[in-house]
Amino acid sequence: MQITSTLRNRLLAAASVALLLVIAPPPARAASKEIIELQTQVQQLLDMTQRLQTTMDTRFAVMQHLAEQTADNANQMTAAVNALQQKLAAQSDTASGKLDAVSGQAQALNDSVDELKSRVAKLDKSIQDLQAQLQNTPSSSAAAAPAENGATPAGNSSAPSGNQAPPLQETLQAGIRDLNAAKYDVATGEFQDVIHYYPLDEMAGTAHFYLGEIAFRQQRYSDAVKSYNAVLEGFPGNAKAPAAQLRKGLALLQMNRKTAAITELRMLIKRHPQTPEAAQARIKLNGLGAKSTAQ
Repeated sequence: MQITSTLRNRLLAAASVALLLVIAPPPARAASKEIIELQTQVQQLLDMTQRLQTTMDTRFAVMQHLAEQTADNANQMTAAVNALQQKLAAQSDTASGKLDAVSGQAQALNDSVDELKSRVAKLDKSIQDLQAQLQNTPSSSAAAAPAENGATPAGNSSAPSGNQAPPLQETLQAGIRDLNAAKYDVATGEFQDVIHYYPLDEMAGTAHFYLGEIAFRQQRYSDAVKSYNAVLEGFPGNAKAPAAQLRKGLALLQMNRKTAAITELRMLIKRHPQTPEAAQARIKLNGLGAKSTAQ
């Protein structure tokens, strides 16, 4: 561009000089033929200058158009790259969230399996204790008592035979009173008696829940989760099931298992959406920056 401009300037200068020469009065000795030739050359020079100017303008317009196209393409490419980066980041976040959710579910499943094994072991021990009690009970006395009284012994159908079984309702209520009085050791023994002697009764599920509450208050969060799982898995219809799931979620948070806790709270909302515990779960999820339902 600079060379073309310089050439054009030089041609214009030469044309101007030639024009001045033409306009200036010729010397007396100049022949008219030479003047005509000079005028012809000047005109040709002017024509060349005009054509050069036109060519330069055309090329400049083409170059300007190409520059604008290049700038537009660069902007489009930048926008496409930014959009791709945002999409990749969103996909990465989604994949990470799903991985965390699967990890939490796997951990929850492991906890459930551990709790199931514990329940099976406790049930096996209860059966062994029941067998021992039956063996230690005199068969003649057990058979004579109904014959003499004409009635079967009173008690819950899920309670084992034997005189050592404590009263179900009274034992559970005593455990609740001792729990409220912070007599955790005494309350633990009473709740364990309910579970031991009445393992299939709904009140055994309630006793599991209160054992979880004792463990939670003593900051034994892993034990608390196991007790809450005993309610959720063994007694899903128990009145304490929503509270057990809420407290399990809170215990998982205390164990720094945020993903598993969020999964548990969402499950509570799905299973018991109209309960006060579900309302508390929604508030907790909002505080954690998580939605009430999985995406």
